[in-house]
This record gives sequence, C-alpha cells and structure tokens, in this order.
Amino acid sequence: MTVRKNFLFDEDVAQHLKDIAKKANVSQTQVVKDLIEEKYGEISVEEKLAAIDRIAGSCNGMFVGKSIQSIKAEMGAAM
Repeated sequence: MTVRKNFLFDEDVAQHLKDIAKKANVSQTQVVKDLIEEKYGEISVEEKLAAIDRIAGSCNGMFVGKSIQSIKAEMGAAM
C-alpha cells in the first residue's frame, strides 16, 4: 500500500532534491525513500547497540569460582 505525503521545502532544498534525483537518474520520491530508509537503518542500529549496552555486564559475577566442568556437573545433577 502506498501513502501520499505532502512536504513543504525551501526553494533551495527543493532544487537540491531535484538535482540529486537527476544525477542519480531516479525519481524525487525514490531519493526521499532511500534517505528515509538509510536514516531509519542508522537509528535501528543505534537502538540495538543501546539495548546491548544496557544489558552488558548484567551477568558479571555469575560464574565466579566456577569452571565449565563444575557447571556441567551441576547441570547433570539437576537432570
């Protein structure tokens, strides 16, 4: 589904959009779509990195003094 949006640009910005589209040999709509998707991708990556930063270190100290063998032994005893 497509949605129509109307934007108001300063004359300079409108000319820049026209020039970019002409040089890229695409429509002005495609230029705007591409820029929006590029920015959205950047924001998405930033949000994911921020989420990782929030959880990073939350497991510190969970396995202090334990070896892989001791953890396996505990898992085997629990089964």
